[in-house]
Amino acid sequence: MSMPSAAGGEPVTDAGGSVASGPVLVINAGSSSLKYQLVQADSGQSRATGLIERIGLDDGLARHTVEGREHVLERDIPDHAAAFEVLAAQFAEHGPDLQSAAPVAIGHRVVHGGAKFASTVLIDDEVLTTLRRLVPLAPLHNPGNIAGIEVALETFPDLPQVAVFDTAFHQTMPPAAYTYAVPLSWRQTFNIRAYGFHGTSHAYVSRRVADLLERPLEETNTVVLHLGNGASACAVEGGRSVDTSMGLSPLGGLVMGTRPGDLDPGLPAHLSRVAGMTLPEFDHALNKESGLKALAGDSDFRQVMERREAGDEAAGLAFDVVVHRLVRHLGALALVLGRLDAIAFTAGIGENSPTLRAAVLERAGLLGVELDAEANDAAQGETRISTAASLVAAFVVPTNEEWEIALEASRLLT
Repeated sequence: MSMPSAAGGEPVTDAGGSVASGPVLVINAGSSSLKYQLVQADSGQSRATGLIERIGLDDGLARHTVEGREHVLERDIPDHAAAFEVLAAQFAEHGPDLQSAAPVAIGHRVVHGGAKFASTVLIDDEVLTTLRRLVPLAPLHNPGNIAGIEVALETFPDLPQVAVFDTAFHQTMPPAAYTYAVPLSWRQTFNIRAYGFHGTSHAYVSRRVADLLERPLEETNTVVLHLGNGASACAVEGGRSVDTSMGLSPLGGLVMGTRPGDLDPGLPAHLSRVAGMTLPEFDHALNKESGLKALAGDSDFRQVMERREAGDEAAGLAFDVVVHRLVRHLGALALVLGRLDAIAFTAGIGENSPTLRAAVLERAGLLGVELDAEANDAAQGETRISTAASLVAAFVVPTNEEWEIALEASRLLT
């Protein structure tokens, strides 16, 4: 079944299940920020978007955008309850009115669902209790997600609220892909395994690729490269995740803004012996001080590219490391799939860096990719960036995780 997309775009494949016509309020709550969007689940039309930043600080900032106009508010936002008060006030003052444009549900992004949640779920007390138990799997992400859910339940008690998990899309991975070669007690007692992340993005983009190829999703094999401040690669076989670069946590795989990607597992013990480093110090360094920030002194890929173009050696090395890791994972995932139909670049860096895309695809000739340099340089929105003769297609596909969450919430309710 095909669905019309927002703003007259190409249709996006519905992965199954009927979709309600009303809007869904999508919430992505972090420890110090709250992103939201009111999305029409049946069309993907965004009715309003917002970002509330610096929660818990004196100089809170809220941005609410509706009909192309951004409304900015500066005020103290001491906690998530205050953030939701700001959210409600922004809708009341600037629209759309949440009474007349009543959401059919609230869809919450939750980073880690562990092995417990293999699909989207309606939130109740039992789900909340389980989410709290899963906090050790994502201590930097899930507490903020949970705080947003708790306040949303108080603020909108009459609305169904749904949890959509970054990890759920990857629950289709076979045991050979998700199992770590570690003691059985770790795997059984503590659920130590690979989970994967960015699932809503990988799901959306892989469906769009099948539409762009005019092939059934079930017959399309794609490697999706979600490249933003967080980054992951995913092998999608017939609409199902069969392997991905991230593992137990969002630290593994590709080089990211402040995260290192793959590392030798002996590193923490080595640094403990030679530098007396504690596990909290090591954890902080991997989450906040590694990746591009460690290589080039800057976690912003755009700044790194500007410095590289100016001849900065550290920025040049950072770019080379990023490309090397991407090529390594792309090749490995292509072999996992056995047959590769397409490669898709998405998220902030993937959608906006033709230099990075070219560097990766020029080294992917072995896979049958032939880059269309002109199309790559000019790519805006959904664009094929491989030649007509290329055995494997390559695309830029802007992701739409909010729509994917709205779809998941709507399908669950209907």
